[in-house]
Amino acid sequence: MAASPVLADPALTTLEEYLDTVYHPDREYIDGKITERNLGETPHGKLQAFFVRYLGNRRDEWRVDAIPEERVQVAPTRYRIADVCLVSYDAPDELILTTPPVLCIEVLSRRDTVTETIDRAEDYLRMGVPAVWIVDPWKRRAYTVTGDGTLQRQTELLTVPGTPIQVPIPEIFAELDRKRS
Repeated sequence: MAASPVLADPALTTLEEYLDTVYHPDREYIDGKITERNLGETPHGKLQAFFVRYLGNRRDEWRVDAIPEERVQVAPTRYRIADVCLVSYDAPDELILTTPPVLCIEVLSRRDTVTETIDRAEDYLRMGVPAVWIVDPWKRRAYTVTGDGTLQRQTELLTVPGTPIQVPIPEIFAELDRKRS
């Protein structure tokens, strides 16, 4: 696989070309267009790492794997890259996820827009992902996304309905205040 420079031309790209190219950082593929993701800064990275650690520490209890920056085929010509996916132990092993994860988490970057983020969440929900969380490290807010694309602000706990999976919201944002020792 050849490495690819940043694409300046948004011309249509074949699915085969997308899948055969290594992008640094990885990019999404939306109906023939390669789209760059907004790269996170330290608060984004800290929360992404927090979720991988927090959920990963409970992996055997909840029977899930927490995977960062995973390609998810949400439709035949749409590939998203979730900041963190929670994949069931019962799901098949796949190089690119086609089986809906239990949860997709999007940690906002400063340049992310509400429209782009809801579009991404709706793709996950249409695919069959039962829960999507959106976390804003800048405003220290957390949301769940309902099936109709509505953001519901949560203040105490993020949950995955029908499972024991839950994360206390104060613990999420305490991560941003943690100093290196």
